[in-house]
Amino acid sequence: MPHPLNRIIRVPKLTFARIVLALAIAVGADGVQLITGAFGWVGLDQVIDVITMILIGSLIGFHVLLLPTFVLELLPVVDDFPTWTVCTIVVIFIRRRQQRAVPPPLPPTRPTIEI
Repeated sequence: MPHPLNRIIRVPKLTFARIVLALAIAVGADGVQLITGAFGWVGLDQVIDVITMILIGSLIGFHVLLLPTFVLELLPVVDDFPTWTVCTIVVIFIRRRQQRAVPPPLPPTRPTIEI
């Protein structure tokens, strides 16, 4: 029986639509946080971070890099940097490299003749 966390931690196949949508969410979250940070709305940034991490994780798969990004967003000055965008780009590169990795070909086998 598969573990219940396998559904959460699954790594979906990256498609162009998933990549564009994940980047749009990351850029949007960073933009909204930059704008709302000027007004000092406490709590809104954390809500945006949680939603962003869930959405990006569901689109391109959960990756360990999402956790430090979430923690960095809690710091007052660092949250003005486009951390979600940079993290999403890095995770996409990692995922694409993993999906491009082709297993080595199997060695040729000789046909056997049974007598």
